[in-house]
Amino acid sequence: MTYQPFQILGEDRRSRWVITCDHASNTVPPDLGGTLGLPESDMARHIAYDVGAAGVAVALADALNAPVILSNFSRLVIDPNRGEDDPTLLMRLYDGSVIPGNRNAGPVEKERRLNAYHRPYHTALEALAARRDDTVVVPVHSFTRQLQGRPSRPWHIGILHAYDARLADPLIALLDAEPDLVVGRNEPYPGHLPGDVIDRHALHHGRLNALIEVRNDLITDPQHQKAWGERLAPLLERALEQVPE
Repeated sequence: MTYQPFQILGEDRRSRWVITCDHASNTVPPDLGGTLGLPESDMARHIAYDVGAAGVAVALADALNAPVILSNFSRLVIDPNRGEDDPTLLMRLYDGSVIPGNRNAGPVEKERRLNAYHRPYHTALEALAARRDDTVVVPVHSFTRQLQGRPSRPWHIGILHAYDARLADPLIALLDAEPDLVVGRNEPYPGHLPGDVIDRHALHHGRLNALIEVRNDLITDPQHQKAWGERLAPLLERALEQVPE
């Protein structure tokens, strides 16, 4: 079977929602030998992909009857949620782990990986988003409870946004009303990186958007991933109804 850098599920669905999972996989493509020199224990960690996020994204897309695009390469190969000029696009050190397969990856190799993985992913995502004039872009990510020895993160879910918070504002309000959730606005990360998925496929086109971050210890198995996707879908629908015309 020919390797593909992304997978689209529900491509024939014509919902205005487009769900993405930019860090869906810890796959190292065959042309890189299937490994970056890291042990399996590191490749199973958040440094290689967003643990549990793919299952949430698929369940959310199913509940919204929407297409979902999932990356099929590890963020350590090249990060699809970074701009092409971002210094963290191709990481050599992440959360205490040296990435041997990236140690000697210079400009030529970076350009090759952009052409082989990063650019095809964005081309396919933009084709999905451009099918309708009223597309809403919702990336799904996960975050670890603690990173690099920093204090434990208290949030169950974070909603990230940049200057366009038309969808994020009502979604955060609805999540805040859930009695069992601790919700972060632009937590645990800032809501805008130049050239990231939201910047490229939402902000530059005036499309509604909100990026969802779920703490990964809450979505470790398919049952919890499905439950989160099905819980978020009606909240997103209600939030969309509250967006001013």
